[in-house]
Amino acid sequence: MADRTVLLIGDDAEVRDAVRAACQRAGAGLSAAATLGDGLRALSASRHDATVLLASAVDEDGAVIRRIAAAPHAGTLVLVARAPSLRLAIEAPRLGAAELLTVPLDVDRLAALLSPAPPGGDVVALPPPAAASGDELVGSSPALVEAFQTVGRVAGSDATVLVTGESGTGKELVARALHAASRRAGGAFVAVNCAAIPEDLLESELFGHERGAFTGAVARKVGRFERANGGTLFLDEIGDMSLVLQAKILRALQEREIERLGGEERIRLDVRVVAATHRDLPSLIASGDFREDLFYRLAVVRLHLPALRERPGDVRALALHYAARFAGEHGRELRGIAGAALRSLEAHAWPGNVRELRNVLERAVLLAPGDVLQVEHLQLGPAAAPAKAAEGGAESLPGYSLGMTMAQAEALHIGQVLRQVDGHFGRAAEILDMHRNTVSRKAIEYGVIPG
Repeated sequence: MADRTVLLIGDDAEVRDAVRAACQRAGAGLSAAATLGDGLRALSASRHDATVLLASAVDEDGAVIRRIAAAPHAGTLVLVARAPSLRLAIEAPRLGAAELLTVPLDVDRLAALLSPAPPGGDVVALPPPAAASGDELVGSSPALVEAFQTVGRVAGSDATVLVTGESGTGKELVARALHAASRRAGGAFVAVNCAAIPEDLLESELFGHERGAFTGAVARKVGRFERANGGTLFLDEIGDMSLVLQAKILRALQEREIERLGGEERIRLDVRVVAATHRDLPSLIASGDFREDLFYRLAVVRLHLPALRERPGDVRALALHYAARFAGEHGRELRGIAGAALRSLEAHAWPGNVRELRNVLERAVLLAPGDVLQVEHLQLGPAAAPAKAAEGGAESLPGYSLGMTMAQAEALHIGQVLRQVDGHFGRAAEILDMHRNTVSRKAIEYGVIPG
């Protein structure tokens, strides 16, 4: 006789046969109750490892479904419906159901739901929800600890900080930590992504404008510098800013004052600036795309965040932190993460760094049935391949010869990439790993702007 038992509530021969087949695969015994009353009596009389409930047996009554899910002897609740309503599909997780399945039943899927959880020793428990609230830097690798120590040493000052690191490593979290630990914590923390705002709008976003300063300026606008007065201004992706704006940022930092576009009033600033970039600023300085004087003004304190692949020992702690956090936020009863799932996470390359890991865990918490995250819930595919410069043309460069100068080869390559991206300088800059101003300048210099 099977040690595990499953209770089926509802009268449907097709469903009963499928549940029986799933129980056989899961090594569980099956007992059936044709009516809701019989089912409730069965639940009060003995313990079951899982309960399969036909929605038709309760007419999709949420109160009854919740009552069955909360019964101490119900085990894992699986709802089954021939044609579930949208309301039931939305409400099922909130009512306590681990899964909502449709008829005809997927026997393999049901068998997986009815199978015993991995042994307790192979499940790593989540930290308490209170210890995993909010976004924060998590880890104990030497490089990250060094970053923590730097934050602690400089947070109390007004020194400008330059945070470097790949996209997704947590640069804004460092900026927020610096703000929270400073005397400015009671002031505003204002963030602006310099790469996400069109160049012709960024100046107005940063410095504000007066009414009538340009076409469409129908009212005065207070810029981000002013909004951050008394607090901290976070300039993300500073390496994507034009040289013209770089000069204006430098003046604002040196003079501690700004003027709105179209205005003459000088506005005094009491702002701490934290800047961040994933680009190699010394290389941009060498190519003429970033001002050296601005670099030294920003990099009073330099703080580098390592990529996640450089601190694999932190993956486990991060995964448990985010699983606990999202379980709390989304109201999921989650006990832990299976050891195999954690090993799978640790083996992944994480090209998107902590941001990618965070997204993987949130999706898994939302979509996984049961109270333990398994490997299949993570939906980890192979690491994304680098963007291709030319689909169907990356293997060779038309017109290339060994007798070319470096400049001639560079002109060919830039021209090929621009043709493949329809002349989009931003996309070409990503592929070529150049600043977009450099791509534009070289395209003009080489005469390779596509028509």
